[in-house]
Amino acid sequence: VPLSHTTPPLVPMAPAAKKAKTDGAAAPPGGGATGPDTVVVLDYGSQYTQLITRRVRELGVYSVLLPGDASMERITGLNPSVVILSGGPNSVHLAGAPTVPPTFFTYCEANKIPVLGICYGMQLIVQMLGGEVKPADVAEYGRMPVHTENDSTLYGQEMDKSQQVWMSHGDEAVKLPDGFRCVGKSDAGAVVAIEDPARNIYGLQYHPEVTHSERGKDTLRHFLFNIAGVGAGWSMQNVLEEQIAIVKEKVGPTAHVICALSGGVDSAVAATLVHKAIGDRLHCCFVDNGLLRHKEQERVMKMFKDHLHLPVTCIDDSVRLLGKLAGVTDPEKKRKCIGAQFIEVFKEYKAEVEAKTGVRPTFLVQGTLYPDVIESCPPPGSDQKHSHTIKSHHNVGGLPKELGFELIEPLRMLFKDEVRKLGLLMDVPPAFIQRHPFPGPGLAVRILGDVCAEGALETIRAVDEIYINCIKEAGLYDQIWQAFAVFLPIKSVGVQGDQRTHSHVVGLRAITSQDGMTADWFQFEPKFLQDVSAKICNEVKNVNRVVYDITSKPPSTVEWE
Repeated sequence: VPLSHTTPPLVPMAPAAKKAKTDGAAAPPGGGATGPDTVVVLDYGSQYTQLITRRVRELGVYSVLLPGDASMERITGLNPSVVILSGGPNSVHLAGAPTVPPTFFTYCEANKIPVLGICYGMQLIVQMLGGEVKPADVAEYGRMPVHTENDSTLYGQEMDKSQQVWMSHGDEAVKLPDGFRCVGKSDAGAVVAIEDPARNIYGLQYHPEVTHSERGKDTLRHFLFNIAGVGAGWSMQNVLEEQIAIVKEKVGPTAHVICALSGGVDSAVAATLVHKAIGDRLHCCFVDNGLLRHKEQERVMKMFKDHLHLPVTCIDDSVRLLGKLAGVTDPEKKRKCIGAQFIEVFKEYKAEVEAKTGVRPTFLVQGTLYPDVIESCPPPGSDQKHSHTIKSHHNVGGLPKELGFELIEPLRMLFKDEVRKLGLLMDVPPAFIQRHPFPGPGLAVRILGDVCAEGALETIRAVDEIYINCIKEAGLYDQIWQAFAVFLPIKSVGVQGDQRTHSHVVGLRAITSQDGMTADWFQFEPKFLQDVSAKICNEVKNVNRVVYDITSKPPSTVEWE
């Protein structure tokens, strides 16, 4: 499902109300003129921009990310209480640098909307309002001290005049616009904080959103609640109530809905929410395509039945799919084959539901998350198109138009950790909520080469089961974002039972991450890896060598294919 910058985000309502803007600007969809306080973050390409949105939400305020070149109509359509301009890799003094609409600052001033610029955002404020930004004699990167003015609006709550912050800039403000005051400098004398309280415009050259800035979150909290005066009306309970109401209104009293459950957290939480809204008019299917983990079908179906009480039909399509995958080694061809076969199964299930109920299902539930929306909308200056397709396991292989579904995406504006909180509110078992992500194509992308060759599926299932159980027994499972085994298309010489062997090599991977967009490899104790390797080689036939992947993302992806 292509997402583009022209698609307005859905803004959940919350009890905390705000005053309607005096110019009659359009309210957020679903929010009304007195809806929740909304912080709009304009994205200019910083690697930390998504963190701004997360930090604001962590403080209990709804935040939505828009591209930096969004029109004034789109910005005002969200009826923002605050606008934050993000950092970015461009230089404001160069031709073609991304900027805000010409009327942006006059509109914000007239409507008393506070503006905070971060890094590139601060430089954009300076440049557009009559100041000057030039390349710095000395660029500042990484953690370093800054010195602030405690009689300022930005830092009036601070007791200490110095703090460690995270810098990442090669340009600096050399002349401030009229009305602005410098309220923070680096050791090198660079301007790192500015303010014009009369116009409610503020700027930070450093990144308060990253954890390396020791009081960065406190500064954001002070700006939002004490300077901007927004209310903390964003909570998962608000989201749950609002999304249930939205689903009820969208589906109506008679329409039927289909959801394909993957066994993962996102689709299960989305289905649980929709089931609360429309009851048994939701029809869920779980497809065993032969690419699942050890006892996955049995475990997932039991969880759906015993804990979530979802109406789920289990479809075993493993023979057909594996027959089509036999001999296919190209990763992209494997994905397309899996996606095409899933569509065939989906058509059959849709016809089955229609025959059973007498009603043709017209809605499809998907567990799309906010990072998918963000990834589909690259910021200006990135030399990328503004509309990308969501990864295959979110758009169900690219649904054909003839299926005739309208999408329901109740999690579309949430991050992964927010989805987990929402699931807990609906009594989804914690053990299921904390499950590691599993790729849409399943074990096909964890078996390099032909998934049907040399007992690869049986081998990788056995290895993965041992590995994950060892992680759980060591009490490490919840510290890891994702862990799994990989079947490599190579063999190595070994010695087992005093005999020469020529057996398979398997790889182990474990990462830490907040959202899966970047990741570090998990640093197990050597003894743990030694024990796991020995257990695998002793218990899994045809494996005589185990390797551990110590590559971060980037440069590698999480999965091997």
